Amino acid sequence: MHLKLTVAIALTSICSAQATTADRDTQEMARADAADIEEVFVWGRAIEQKGQAQSASSGLVGYSDFKTRPLERVGELVEVVPGMVVTQHSGEGKANQYYLRGMNLDHGTDFSAFFHGMPVNLRAHAHGQGYLDLNFLIPEVISTVAFKKGPYFADRGDFSSAGTTSFNVYQRIDDPFVQLELGEHNYQRFVGAASTDLVRGHLMGALEVAYNDGPWALPADVSKHNMLLRYNFDAAEFNGDLLFTYYDNTWLATDQIPQRAVTAGLLDRFDFIDPDLGGNSQRLNLITNLQGERLEVNAYVSQYALNVYSNFTYFADDPAHGDQIEQVDRRWIYGGNSVVRFQPGSKVRGRAGIDVRVDRIANANLYQTTARVRRSARRRDAVDWHSFGLFGEITAQWNRRLRSTLGLRLDHYAFEVDAQLAANSGDDAASLLTPNLSIAFELNEHTELYTSWGAGFHSNDVRGVTISVDPADLRPTESVDLFVNQQGAEIGARVETETLNVTANYFWLQSDSELLFVGDSGATEPADGSRRVGIELSSFWQISDAWTSDLLATWVDSRFVGTRKGASNIPNAYGRVIGAGITYGKPTGDFVASLRARHFGDASLVEDGSIATGATTILNLGVKYRWRETELGLQLLNLLDAADNDIAYYFESQLAGEAQPVADVHFHPVLARTVRLSMKWML
Repeated sequence: MHLKLTVAIALTSICSAQATTADRDTQEMARADAADIEEVFVWGRAIEQKGQAQSASSGLVGYSDFKTRPLERVGELVEVVPGMVVTQHSGEGKANQYYLRGMNLDHGTDFSAFFHGMPVNLRAHAHGQGYLDLNFLIPEVISTVAFKKGPYFADRGDFSSAGTTSFNVYQRIDDPFVQLELGEHNYQRFVGAASTDLVRGHLMGALEVAYNDGPWALPADVSKHNMLLRYNFDAAEFNGDLLFTYYDNTWLATDQIPQRAVTAGLLDRFDFIDPDLGGNSQRLNLITNLQGERLEVNAYVSQYALNVYSNFTYFADDPAHGDQIEQVDRRWIYGGNSVVRFQPGSKVRGRAGIDVRVDRIANANLYQTTARVRRSARRRDAVDWHSFGLFGEITAQWNRRLRSTLGLRLDHYAFEVDAQLAANSGDDAASLLTPNLSIAFELNEHTELYTSWGAGFHSNDVRGVTISVDPADLRPTESVDLFVNQQGAEIGARVETETLNVTANYFWLQSDSELLFVGDSGATEPADGSRRVGIELSSFWQISDAWTSDLLATWVDSRFVGTRKGASNIPNAYGRVIGAGITYGKPTGDFVASLRARHFGDASLVEDGSIATGATTILNLGVKYRWRETELGLQLLNLLDAADNDIAYYFESQLAGEAQPVADVHFHPVLARTVRLSMKWML
């Protein structure tokens, strides 16, 4: 392991020695020259959105926002979205659990992410529909995260009703570097990045190698490798990009454990039940983009593999062999999109776009296993899923203060399922039309008001559309619709001054069907329709040249609709989420410190509200000091060593020695207080 780390450092150092020192990065939502990014603090949250944004709940975070932010895991990059909660109930190689606007998004069902135009979510995934794994991202080279919330945007379709994000990386690295991090629990991480002129363009590369055991009684044995290459070039009237990423990860997992075992003294909070959980995952992406003044073209191909072992109920289904399962996913993804801009009049502009995608899923399998040895195959499915999307939107500037955007999107899906049980095979096609409307009014020089409405959707796994027989017991079962219709609206305001940016909104979101976590399978199943209303607040204040602060806060009421009185609570719907931070760092100074708090309130775990999980509050501290070409860093994660839960569910399970299943709270604790040190060398 140490040899791998040494070789990685040496290789990246050799590459970095040839690097140049220019930094110029242009992003879709950031109208700023990034040449100054490495010389002074450029706060993405301070970049003007008034006059461009369609809603109060959209925004941009990037540049220095990330350089001062202590992170436990890469998935926390999306916690820059106001109200977003990122947790983990298992090993750090799986996709995170996401929560936004009072929705349990599982692994990404109603929250989408795009990486340089490529959709990251995976449909008909073996572990969950819309599976969103962000572990292939390298935080140090992420330049911006643009976000939107609500189904008000015609260019976003599936999995986007709660929110959507777009990740971009730097074109150039101003100061090529290598960085070594060491911490408790055998935490070791190396990352390096450099860039150089090449032929008629510019090549940027980054490498990450990480190992970690975590505080768990069963060492996590995480072994993660990431590589990224970006080649940027000019071609005629277009700026072009070619990106390549490769990600590989193996890990052992400590899943959630039952509270009764901890209360009885049988287990410690960081203990485990099944020692054979975990998995391995790989993803390879190749993306190309051409961007001109009026036309953008994107194409991508992705290869993906996952084997993951889980055990949610221990011995409830099979007291003799246990309930361990293996989920296997193998697929290729091909696709692309194109957007053309047009301006038919001096006060009217528009966009029209098309996106296509093909998922060729060779394996979406589920096996019953013991100690990772397969006993039987519950599902062995192959899926071909084709999609075609077409959208258009018109923005009219009615006068100096008032503008509106009207959008329309058409999605057409066609699929074929080849199931292990012939009765569950089939093919079908369906289409859906979703309109949206946004209105913005400039109240004064610093303030803009918004109102937005739109229809959206998330797709169900097509294996649930063609199913007729339950693979577990061979009984007849009901299928689900391909599309779940959703609607949302919000009103809000944005205030931007030289030192203060504030947004606030009131939103409403309803869905025809809610996806709920099911403990005996670890999957989600459709439930009744739902309604959510809430208030969101976001602020970024540049107090002085040296001090900045930010606050993200949401309050949401989430309810089932059409259910009996007293049973309308939606399990795991967090109603209160607060994130806040304060940062010290002079624009050209050598010392930077950032203290951040993340809090999500208590949540009901059952429909009648009789059982709930308590609130979680974490403080993280990051400090950096630069001396000449060397930077020293310190991270204190969970500064106050809070013994809170990262996640909690309520379902039945059966431990060895128990006569029958017992309904109980099952939880996964937050990381114990952890110290991590880093040393960064500028080359």
